[in-house]
Amino acid sequence: MKKSITLSLLAVSALYSADIELAPIDVQSTVITEVAQNAQTSADVAAALSSSIPSIDMSRRSGIANDVLIRGQKRDNISVEMDGTKIYGACPNRMDPPISHILANQIDSIEVIEGPYDVTTYGNLSGGLKIKTKKPTKDFKAQINLGFGAWNYKKFGASASGGNDFIRVVAAISTESSDQYHDGNGNSIAQQIDKYVAVNPAAAGAKLQPAYYDMPAYKKTSAMAKAFITTAKDQELRLSVTANRSDNVLYGNSKMDAIYDDSNIYSVAYNIDNISDSYKNVNLEYFHSDVDHPMGTDYRMASYGANPVITNWLTTNLDGLKLKNTFDIEGYTLLIGLDGSNRKWDGHYEKNGSAATMGYKKSIDNAVTKNAALFTKLSKAYGALNLSAGARVDDTSITNDSYQDNNYHSVGINFLTTYNFNKENKLFFGLGQAYRVPDARELYFFSSQGNLVGTPNLKDTRNQEVDLGYETNNDTFKFKIKTFYSKLKDYIYYHKGYTTNAFENIDATIYGGEVSSSYYATDDMTIDMGASYKRGKKDKALAGQTNTNLADMAPLRGNIALNYEYANNSLATLETLMSARWNKVDDDNGEQVLAGWAILNAKVKHAVNKKFDLTVGVNNMFDVTYAQSNTYADLVLVTGGGDVMLMNEPGRYVYTNLDFKF
Repeated sequence: MKKSITLSLLAVSALYSADIELAPIDVQSTVITEVAQNAQTSADVAAALSSSIPSIDMSRRSGIANDVLIRGQKRDNISVEMDGTKIYGACPNRMDPPISHILANQIDSIEVIEGPYDVTTYGNLSGGLKIKTKKPTKDFKAQINLGFGAWNYKKFGASASGGNDFIRVVAAISTESSDQYHDGNGNSIAQQIDKYVAVNPAAAGAKLQPAYYDMPAYKKTSAMAKAFITTAKDQELRLSVTANRSDNVLYGNSKMDAIYDDSNIYSVAYNIDNISDSYKNVNLEYFHSDVDHPMGTDYRMASYGANPVITNWLTTNLDGLKLKNTFDIEGYTLLIGLDGSNRKWDGHYEKNGSAATMGYKKSIDNAVTKNAALFTKLSKAYGALNLSAGARVDDTSITNDSYQDNNYHSVGINFLTTYNFNKENKLFFGLGQAYRVPDARELYFFSSQGNLVGTPNLKDTRNQEVDLGYETNNDTFKFKIKTFYSKLKDYIYYHKGYTTNAFENIDATIYGGEVSSSYYATDDMTIDMGASYKRGKKDKALAGQTNTNLADMAPLRGNIALNYEYANNSLATLETLMSARWNKVDDDNGEQVLAGWAILNAKVKHAVNKKFDLTVGVNNMFDVTYAQSNTYADLVLVTGGGDVMLMNEPGRYVYTNLDFKF
């Protein structure tokens, strides 16, 4: 039981039912494994992460493609990379966050970085996600996954892997679709909009047109292929490609929907191990990612009849190169690397499919961000004491065709230590500093009216943070507690009510903590518990405002799960997720008070035999109506003069999953 049941800090059953196992963790990260093998009913990685890691919250944007926050930080304050490839979305309104471009059923592990402790990745200000997909195997393996659920949810996934001593290959495909989910009141996405408009008639243009009122919520198809080629002893050429195609994704409380969202991710890497006794590894990787994303009012009443369809069409592409060298010198592990990338981001508005009719207004005018960096990390164990130190030097330039160009230079450093009192108890401490530059939206974004919403002279943001924690792990229970304090200098913040130069630099503080535990009641039963709390404050209120609360700081949240292994590889889970009332909000900048909530999930995963697993479950068993995402004005959401429209979470969701292995 203790070998097979997760020792996670939260429940095994996630919202949308993604089982997740947690590997051993350090102060700066948590490694999640078994993501793909146990993901049940959705490609939405955000839903799985938010119910599995206390420090992660989810921003509900639609039925899929939702965003994540780590300790209240989102957007470019956290980084996302897959197999070493940095990923960006194209939408300035976060309709396609980076994790939405990843093939969920092929994820092997996710490392969640908490704090400024990753020197290998550009832009890791306050945390990040390092996602690794499955490697090809020499032995032949294949898998077919079928999923069915409420609201006509359907999923098909298949993968195969195999090879020989010279080449190993893996290929996978996944397709899924769903009608509009219903909240606990039984309202579909279209009906949630209707209810808001009934109270705020000025927002009538956000309603779905009659022809699209019952349209599906989304359709998503993804494919991935990898080839690892052995070119010589301890040398390998690694090729990878991932393609995602999402169509007609409804975003209920946004003013536009995604007509489609297409992305491609490529990488070519060459890896050499055991070069000498001290030179352990060199890895050189080229990576590319691109996204094509038009969003428009096609399905809304704003374009009904003679009213024009307004489209904001955005594209982004990234090319990068990373070199890493690892040495083992007299017990010291030394990493030295170079990192460089070039990102282009461009967008324009169209009226009825023609840019000319709007005077070819730009939303982002050919912004190019170039980064070059040198990074290093040194680690050493002194008996019970483990020490590591890292540093990263960045040089970044941002250019565009309309306003001033910008250059930024920064030095990030961190220090980490773990003291092992014995095999069961350890204390860990971290101290770090990291920077991130403004992105093109914050610097140069134009509204459809031609107003410069961005602020071209923004400074880069600095995070200075300290982390402290304690963990004990024995045959009876596991317990961990972590605290952090983060001081943000020139934090980039949105000022509601400003039609031009709406972003500004402020100073702020975030602090909080997370606690998790697992109690092994019997050989067959485990009780998992977890909770997190964070608090954010501006040093002073913005001009013309009085509120000093920092936005995006979700309240105390936690859960308790009971896991019972009733047979070999067969597991029953009963879980409750809870949130306190969200009343410490930045109402000056669009947030509103949200009621507390608690929901109950249940699931049985039954191993019929070694080749076939059957899963049946229900989420939000009592059909509770609740919202977990707030309405900070940095997102452009539906408003009719009163409070901005909230997006309720799904109501009762019944599902089944069939998993065949060959």
